[in-house]
Amino acid sequence: MSITRVGIVGSGIMGSGIAEVAAATGHEVVLRSRTQAGADAMVAGLNKSLAKQVEKERRTQAEADEIVGRVRATTHLGDLVDVDLVIESVVEDLAVKKALFAELDTVCKPETILATNTSTLPVVEMAMATERPDLVCGVHFFNPAPAMALVEVVRPITASDATVEAAIAFAAACGKDPVEVKDQAGFIVNALLFPYLNNAVRLFEQGVADKEGIDAAMKGGCGFPMGPFALLDLVGLDTSLAILDALYEEYRDPNYAAVPLLRRLVTSGRLGRKTKKGFYDYNR
Repeated sequence: MSITRVGIVGSGIMGSGIAEVAAATGHEVVLRSRTQAGADAMVAGLNKSLAKQVEKERRTQAEADEIVGRVRATTHLGDLVDVDLVIESVVEDLAVKKALFAELDTVCKPETILATNTSTLPVVEMAMATERPDLVCGVHFFNPAPAMALVEVVRPITASDATVEAAIAFAAACGKDPVEVKDQAGFIVNALLFPYLNNAVRLFEQGVADKEGIDAAMKGGCGFPMGPFALLDLVGLDTSLAILDALYEEYRDPNYAAVPLLRRLVTSGRLGRKTKKGFYDYNR
């Protein structure tokens, strides 16, 4: 299974980030958004990212132009008909993803691998929404995709060895460090990371320390690049809550039961950096 043409579905930061990674390593990319505005925004985001790299002399302008030239944005799912691999990065909602996989199954050529960038949801559910469950796997990039080295390649029980091997080879060709993981909620990183983040919120809610103190302690005491509250705001409190709920649904472990404060902040619309308010205020 040779992967040279890649389809990306989803107009968020992850979609454009994965597109940049794939195009920068020589893959042709078809970037699909539901709206023309979304497609234009993804291309604009790609150009902005590359312009910063040129400014910092990490790439030449000619290299940036070549990367952009390998990317084609579209609003039509049918334009993915000839790609070798599709990676979806739409909203973390299982019903939405299953419907998308069922549609991709009818659009893409029979040998196309269909992959999800989900960080938590069961990949087998998406596989069984298609007539090609052996060709479905997880290819989980981390945000920001151009900078983060890890890719979790998720093997549902339905995936063939050839599919998983091709996904691992693709991630390696993108200059990433692929790790094969079993299809269970949270995979490796989120299964370990989110109990830590949740318990940080619990300490704050209990008044053990303020959020600034907890963040400083984890940076200074553990060498983490950012504290838990800064990281929650970066990930998005709504995304973090959805991940915790999915983990709790699978394991029923109290460490995955979202602390009430996190749920209240999401209800109030304080979602982190994307709304300029989360645990911290970013309006200043």
